[in-house]
Amino acid sequence: MFRNLALAATVTLGTVGGAQAQETEILNVSYDIARELYAAINPAFTEQWDGEGELAISQSHAGSSKQARAILQGLQADLVTFNQVLDVQILADAGFVAEDWQQQFPNNASPYYSLPAFMVREGNPKDIDGWDDLVREDVSVIFPNPKTSGNGRYTYLAAWAWAMEEFDGDEERVREYMKSLLGNVEVFDTGGRGATTTFTERNIGDVLVTFEAEVLNMTADTESYETVVPDQSLLAEFPVAVVERVAQSRGTEEVARDYLNFLYTPEGQEILASFNNRVHDEAVVEANADRFPEVELFTVEDKFGSWADAQETHFGSGGTLDQLLRQ
Repeated sequence: MFRNLALAATVTLGTVGGAQAQETEILNVSYDIARELYAAINPAFTEQWDGEGELAISQSHAGSSKQARAILQGLQADLVTFNQVLDVQILADAGFVAEDWQQQFPNNASPYYSLPAFMVREGNPKDIDGWDDLVREDVSVIFPNPKTSGNGRYTYLAAWAWAMEEFDGDEERVREYMKSLLGNVEVFDTGGRGATTTFTERNIGDVLVTFEAEVLNMTADTESYETVVPDQSLLAEFPVAVVERVAQSRGTEEVARDYLNFLYTPEGQEILASFNNRVHDEAVVEANADRFPEVELFTVEDKFGSWADAQETHFGSGGTLDQLLRQ
């Protein structure tokens, strides 16, 4: 099911002019279910790269919050391709990424997007089709830990936003729903791929909640699992940025920026869509329209004010998540 499950991938260009030329190396630090995606992006980018010498692109993958902390602690990332704005903003606040990073690339520096969706077992034996089913007593749920995973935070916030709609803003009922949902989670893995492994290889849980792209990738070549896309979910953006503090010191800022710009090209957008991500290029969107059902997407800004507000209210020490887990 997994395509090329390498923790890191390196691709190179040939030397120029028959002489041994200097090698340029860049490190893309990314979220943990993007291994196969960027393993496909790398050779496509290097094929059209017009720099001199050899280009080596390495990948690092883990939960996005864990990756942000690793960079703060010294991981030499030239660029980041994360799954949550807050984790890039942490780097910006620490001076690793430009303050205006969201203005440096189109669509608020998010070349593609997805949404929390469900993966169920063959035949959908528990008849799960919406957020309300996740709190049933006979349903066990798997999704990653919101403390360590952007993927997990999207799931938590998508469920909260749905409950706010369902219960007409009655926060007491919303909290009861969320308490029941969290109580149904059997395993809180640190990242999205760990959650997928728990569901598929350890055979734990009735439903996995993760990004739609991961669900579609996992169900494409097997009849063991099925995709369920809820009618309402949360817009999950995938922000990118050059880690200027590192790239400038290493002389890699230009190639790192070129790499991220490539994600917005028609070729880059088509590769992103081929891994079941939703994209922005109109022609690519039209060509892949039958793959993605229409979904009412809430946004963090509309429902929670901002990612900073959501972090402080829900995910900070002693916040709503901690309170619900203690009850």
